[in-house]
Amino acid sequence: MELDFAGRTALVTGASQGIGRATARMLALAGANVVGVARRKGLVEKLAAEVATQGRGKITALEADFYDEDAPERVAAQAQRLLGHVDILMNAAGASRPVPFDAAREQWMEGMTLNFFRIRELTHAIIPAMRQQKWGRVVTFTGTSEPRMLNAAFTAKAAVHVWSKGLSREVAADGITMNCLQPGRIRTEQILRRYPTPESEREYAQAEIPAGRFGEPEEIAALAVFLASPLAAYVTGTVIPVDGGSSRFAF
Repeated sequence: MELDFAGRTALVTGASQGIGRATARMLALAGANVVGVARRKGLVEKLAAEVATQGRGKITALEADFYDEDAPERVAAQAQRLLGHVDILMNAAGASRPVPFDAAREQWMEGMTLNFFRIRELTHAIIPAMRQQKWGRVVTFTGTSEPRMLNAAFTAKAAVHVWSKGLSREVAADGITMNCLQPGRIRTEQILRRYPTPESEREYAQAEIPAGRFGEPEEIAALAVFLASPLAAYVTGTVIPVDGGSSRFAF
């Protein structure tokens, strides 16, 4: 099965590394024109140059810091100007934020801002045009539902799940799907900082992951790209783990 995104457009946040980078690359290689957003614009420009020699689509780099209050509206407007319209939104920006029990309010707000509020604001800025064109795909990369510690990002991602499910019911009649993907231990910069040696990675994988290894960004990006395709038109309102079988719950 070969997915063809010729003529489609996509906005991908967190496109400088890891899952966002792999997703932007895969969409462009399949023919989509992509705006890749990141604080490290230079890394997205390098990716764009690589894709230009291989794919049918292209990547345009856009610099933004989603801690800035106006970032969602600004990114939405710039993406629509650069692409003409946005068919696909991939929310891949985010960061883990472990917090102690006595964390200050500011620490919780910081984690919630990046991992929930900005995702919601950007999506709500993009959806009206999708509703007008009667077609759209929103995929948001979230986090575990089995936390081992207090983490503001996990709490925010749980909020994303409920928000995404609720919104999916409102926009389904407009041809828009909304789905969440829960990454397990995917080999990104963030994860490799926690498991900096092959030994530490192998020890965790053997103890906790039935598949016995960490995943690669391309393995979750492939599912995201499928969900963005016309073939996934009947899949919406879901939360799908991509974790090598780590999740212990059945539903």
